[in-house]
Amino acid sequence: MLEAGKKAPEFALPDKDGNTVRLSDYLGRKVVLYFYPKDNTPGCTRQACAFAGAYAAFRDRNVAVIGVSKDSVASHVKFAEKYDLPFVLLSDPERQAIEAYGVWQEKKNYGKVSMGVVRSTFLIDENGIIEKVMPKVKPDTNAAEILAYLANGK
Repeated sequence: MLEAGKKAPEFALPDKDGNTVRLSDYLGRKVVLYFYPKDNTPGCTRQACAFAGAYAAFRDRNVAVIGVSKDSVASHVKFAEKYDLPFVLLSDPERQAIEAYGVWQEKKNYGKVSMGVVRSTFLIDENGIIEKVMPKVKPDTNAAEILAYLANGK
């Protein structure tokens, strides 16, 4: 997984509307880039809804919120509509960004070992440098933790 202080890897991925989004589109503002396993699963839904609930606070700080998963564009459309998600969701079925950020890892679930996306969040500064890395975040508190970090300037 990447570390704070490193340049955030560039990516070009489709959003739910089929538009190509690049990290470099956001130079000049902070970006919360969060990776999650799958649309419409309990933890991922709670995390997305927490970001949606806090979205005004991020917008007021001029901070972009971007969620990334392997799900298809069509899946993201349904997910965003179902939960009224106001932020960008990117589709990464080829794992371009997922692997570049080091979140494709071995996971253990009920004794079974498999590869998958480890729920992780990166705060990227205005210059495209990773400011903070939050590995294995909790879906319910992730958005609030980032807002607290932004408020404290640490």
